[in-house]
Amino acid sequence: MPKRYWLMKSEPETFSIDDLARVKVEPWTGVRSYFARAHMRAMSVGDEALFHHSNAKPPGVAGLAKIVRTGVVDETQFDPNSPYYDPKATRDQPIWDCVDVQFVEKFPHYVDMDRLRGDPALADMMVLRRGMRLSVQPVTEAEFRRVIELGHTPAPAAPAPRAAKPPTSIAKPAKSPTRSSAKPGARRSRSAR
Repeated sequence: MPKRYWLMKSEPETFSIDDLARVKVEPWTGVRSYFARAHMRAMSVGDEALFHHSNAKPPGVAGLAKIVRTGVVDETQFDPNSPYYDPKATRDQPIWDCVDVQFVEKFPHYVDMDRLRGDPALADMMVLRRGMRLSVQPVTEAEFRRVIELGHTPAPAAPAPRAAKPPTSIAKPAKSPTRSSAKPGARRSRSAR
């Protein structure tokens, strides 16, 4: 089967690219979307993934991982103290499985969502679609390669903010002297003859 490419999201406060670099291999547990689970079931050993920091400020791709084992039972489904506990899952009939991912690289340059959005080659990338919250999603080989290029290239410098123009004061015309102190629109009396 040909190699496939993926984007896998993780909240950096929970598990970041630095955590993966430290432990080297980790099961990608806690996925509770049937669509994301289907994507993990479609993975093969040797597939590669963009490691995306979600719910970060700013979110973006932090590095690369490789799939090193598939069909791994997600142990968090059995732990009542886990936020990913599923009371319907049993050891005889587990519901949730996952893959083991191995650290490959942390990018020298974090590729934030604005940079992804600004690259025409990535315009069709699934992660950029409005409302796309899927934690595991496919990417094309071309998208995968382009994100790697961006991760190895410094982001262009942001344009310097324009200096604010000083406010221009508009001179108000001088009031012309009035003949009478009567209120505007008041009727003037005729002088006697």
